[in-house]
Amino acid sequence: MVPNALRVSEWYVIPPLLGFVVLLGIALLSLLRGGRNRTNVLFAGICLLGAFFNADVAVVSLLPDEALALRVDRAVHCLFVFSVPVYIGFVHAFLGIAGRRWLEIAAWLISIVLVVFIPTDLYISGFHRYPFGRIARAGALFHLFSAIVAFTVLYCLAVLYREMRRSADNSRRNRIRYIFWGIGFSGLLLAFTILPVSGIPLYPLGNFSFIPAVVLAFGVLKYDLLDFGYLFRRGTVYFLLTGILAMLYVLIIFLFHTLFITGGGNPFLLSLILALVIVVLFNPLRDRVRRLIDRLFFRGGYDYRQLLREVSGRMASLLNLSEIRELLIGAVADALQAEKVILLMRDQGLIRLYERQTAGGPGTEMDAPEIALLIETLERERVPLSGSEAKRRAGEGRERVARAFVRLGVVLCVPIPAPEGLAGLIALGQKGSGELFVEQDIELLTTIANQAATAIGNAKSYAALEQLNRDLEELVTRRTAALSEALAQKERTQEQLIRSESLAAIGQLVAGTAHELNNPISGAMSLVESSVETIAAWDRLPENQAEIVDDLRFSLGELRRAGAIIRSLLDLSRQTQTYVEPVDLNRAVDDALRILYNQYKNLPLEIERRFGEVPAVEGNFANLGQVLINVITNALQALPAGKGRITLATRYRAEADTVLFECRDTGIGIPGGVVKDVFKPFFTTKTVGRGTGLGLYICHEIVRRHGGQIQVASEEGAGTVVTVELPCTRREG
Repeated sequence: MVPNALRVSEWYVIPPLLGFVVLLGIALLSLLRGGRNRTNVLFAGICLLGAFFNADVAVVSLLPDEALALRVDRAVHCLFVFSVPVYIGFVHAFLGIAGRRWLEIAAWLISIVLVVFIPTDLYISGFHRYPFGRIARAGALFHLFSAIVAFTVLYCLAVLYREMRRSADNSRRNRIRYIFWGIGFSGLLLAFTILPVSGIPLYPLGNFSFIPAVVLAFGVLKYDLLDFGYLFRRGTVYFLLTGILAMLYVLIIFLFHTLFITGGGNPFLLSLILALVIVVLFNPLRDRVRRLIDRLFFRGGYDYRQLLREVSGRMASLLNLSEIRELLIGAVADALQAEKVILLMRDQGLIRLYERQTAGGPGTEMDAPEIALLIETLERERVPLSGSEAKRRAGEGRERVARAFVRLGVVLCVPIPAPEGLAGLIALGQKGSGELFVEQDIELLTTIANQAATAIGNAKSYAALEQLNRDLEELVTRRTAALSEALAQKERTQEQLIRSESLAAIGQLVAGTAHELNNPISGAMSLVESSVETIAAWDRLPENQAEIVDDLRFSLGELRRAGAIIRSLLDLSRQTQTYVEPVDLNRAVDDALRILYNQYKNLPLEIERRFGEVPAVEGNFANLGQVLINVITNALQALPAGKGRITLATRYRAEADTVLFECRDTGIGIPGGVVKDVFKPFFTTKTVGRGTGLGLYICHEIVRRHGGQIQVASEEGAGTVVTVELPCTRREG
């Protein structure tokens, strides 16, 4: 019967041994990969205490010496009683509860008191022997400890459940959910160990604590519950589960040996059969385990590869930054079903934010220092960063980087590398399904980010090339316009030169003609004057004497007018006149009006004077007076039937040190097509016999010699404005 009892006992220790392996593995991972913060240390402590408890259950049943088994059991319980304060402390630290330190202190004090009584029969008085193995017999204090454990488990489950319901963050809610099911129900199963300890022949449910521990391990490995560095690599998961598979093979060998070889039969033949079975099962079972790992931990991997092929093909054909942004944000949002996907990119020293609805636009400028620090951190490390990992990091900028995640409303940031630093980053909010980002998500995002970096670089190069082409085209356009302007200026200069030469030639012709005409006109005037005097002295007058005298006197007047024109032409042709005498332009205007008074005194017109305080100009008073007379005369002749208004104004331009004279009339005006010709010699718009076409030409030449300018602005039917601008200090014209 002893071998059978031993065989049953060996079957009984398999569940606690599995629990020991799983919990010890999680504890080691927490200590080695999770850092030394309070949450991870307490979590590792819970797992270690659970592992020791499971090992104690197995060792107590396997040790043949009952006295030694009792000492081992009491020694393990000296550690296990501290699971209560460690359990409460972990839940408080994990949830960030800081106001219940008194409860943790009370739990520590109770555990310390219990340690004193554990080596006595008040805690463990001996063992029960059941068909499934040896188990401790509870004393009075063990029942007290069991009640405390039950209260602790229920309290922690209630706190975890309440926080899980209240949390709006998917990441936090998922983490609490796995802790709730893993540690919560592991503790609950361990609490039910009080039943067989109290004498009830029920297999200890605590021996199955490895089942929720496996759930907890799944959450730790897949969702990085304790910020181990965001996620373990796939190799770590394969290694751990392959270890479990190896334990399964060992268990098969052990069971085969126990059931068959020790019971009789040919050992060599049975061992050969066992070896063949393992060889046949090894590869299929290994492949099934790998597929199971892919389904559990890396679900969607094949879809991701298809997505990568599609995104790569589309992105390689794009050369427009806005289209790349739209594709990048849309593909990530559709693949991962994230509630928010934003793209942060650097643009000429600025940080711009793009979302799905604004990917094609200029983006939103971001100038927050914490976001700039986040980009600097990712630029330095060039690996994905989660909000939870940013919070647990040590360093001066830790809180500012964590605030950047909060401000953006995201939980994960993936850098987009570039040769010169960082092209930008992809930031993702929580998944709409409530799940967390797993390693396959990170691999997908990293691959897409690397492809996006290449596409963005190509697009920027293409944009720079296009800009260079546009700059060259603009430069060619400007140079062409400048060349056209130079050619036009050349033509205008040539036209002005030809005009100046023409005017000079006309001036020489006029001067020569004036000299030639002056003598015969003077002789004719003398002869006419003598004829008028002779006829007037006659005693016997013919009947038409008065008519003859009138004709002669009219002829004399016309000859005098011709002489005046010739003198004006001669004056213009002379270069020896002085132009340095001070001329008061207001007085010159008054003199001109007095000279012309007889021409307008009987006309129904209004002459308005608007004289300003103007300094004297250097020039020739007579010549400037002639200019004023000619301009005012033209204004008088432009008034229809002598009706209208003439406004004469003077003012001083201090910035140019010039004096302006303006003559504005309300006459018939000049047609727009001929305004440019008014300064040409012999050009006139007056009727035949009313003008020679030399008035404005003479004015133009006189003003030019004074170093000034004369301009005419006119609108047909609305009047004319003649402006003369003369420098106060004469400039060579």
